[in-house]
Amino acid sequence: MFIKQIIDAFQKYQVNYALVGGYAVALHGAVRGTVGIDFVIQLDRGQFVAAEQALVSIGLQPRLPVAASEVFDFREEYIRNKNLTAWSFYHPVNPLEMVDILITEDLGQIQTVLKKLDRINIRVASIPDLIRMKKIAGRPQDIEDIKALEKLL
Repeated sequence: MFIKQIIDAFQKYQVNYALVGGYAVALHGAVRGTVGIDFVIQLDRGQFVAAEQALVSIGLQPRLPVAASEVFDFREEYIRNKNLTAWSFYHPVNPLEMVDILITEDLGQIQTVLKKLDRINIRVASIPDLIRMKKIAGRPQDIEDIKALEKLL
């Protein structure tokens, strides 16, 4: 299972994370179809480097030709001038294996809960934090996710 590979790699490389996005919505109990897997990590150079090492170790590649330290150093500039909100990784052989690290959020500002999927524990952003992030994104699917999440409160 792809998500298990990611969580195992994050644990091996000591990446502090929270699952966000559609998978997090689904783990809270709202039905949602999604392909990419989204995470928030600490806004810390070491965590960016560790996340890159973890994802590369399972065969993923960054979409942009920049290293973790550059993403960290120029994060605010990328957000402001290039409208970049996520640092994206993909598998060159299996394009359905995609991971986004949101660079607009800091794990230190997010409440998390542990959710179990099969036999693995996954740290997931809290429902109120998911709602807050989805309000910022504002896409039609985010609006639907907000409605579903609010029913769970």
